Amino acid sequence: MKIGKATVPESAICGSDDETIVVRGADLCRDLIGKVSFTDYFWLLVTGLRPNAQQSRVLDATLVAIAEHGLVPSVQAARMTLAAAPDAIQGAVAAGILGCGSVILGASETAGRLFLRIDALAKEKSLSLEDAAAEVVREMRAAKHAIPGYGHPLHKDRDPRVARLFAVAAEAGTPGHFIAIAEAVEKVLPGLTNRDLRLNVSAAIPAVLLDVGFPADALKGVPILARCAGLIGHLTEELARPIGFALSYQATREQRYTGELPAGVTLKAHG
Repeated sequence: MKIGKATVPESAICGSDDETIVVRGADLCRDLIGKVSFTDYFWLLVTGLRPNAQQSRVLDATLVAIAEHGLVPSVQAARMTLAAAPDAIQGAVAAGILGCGSVILGASETAGRLFLRIDALAKEKSLSLEDAAAEVVREMRAAKHAIPGYGHPLHKDRDPRVARLFAVAAEAGTPGHFIAIAEAVEKVLPGLTNRDLRLNVSAAIPAVLLDVGFPADALKGVPILARCAGLIGHLTEELARPIGFALSYQATREQRYTGELPAGVTLKAHG
């Protein structure tokens, strides 16, 4: 990433004076509040453009799909943080978001980059999507890189969210080009990896979003935004019915010390 040479801070997103707040060329109070959904506002903030009905429906579906997934590590981190600092919900949300990376939530961006790479290669070499997918997957395997967006510890068949997101995209009339790329990768994986790795939601999200023109640079922001909503739900429950310390206890209950001990010292087993 290059560091810009600008000496004057400029932004095309928001400006204001004592009477008016302008966001992406619209009067916030007159044109946006009460007149656009938050999903549409998010698209506007990211792209500077109002989404059409197709774009709005697909983006909204992806946000719903990824907002909540139970007591995953990022949620546990948030709930334990709130248990330790119940007056700082913002810190607990931040703790949960900081736990989002290449394994949890971040795969949507890397899967989207994979699909764009396959698309470019297919066009450059006049290859079928399957041939282009196979070539890219071989390169990634040779470099010992994981294939993002495929396989799931629970959903051994396709993640059920995949079918629903693809159905919403079809109902909205999207081109389906990046969905086809995602499915081409799924088709070639068994022969190249000896594993039947199926699409999961982290591949479905970029597939449907790229098909409606959502910017690749903002793909990681979609699951992060969605998970903020899920975290706030968990933290509201945590305040009413705390389990943060119970989660901590579950983590330490079976802990065993495996390091050296001082002479004459023994440690009693837990429990």
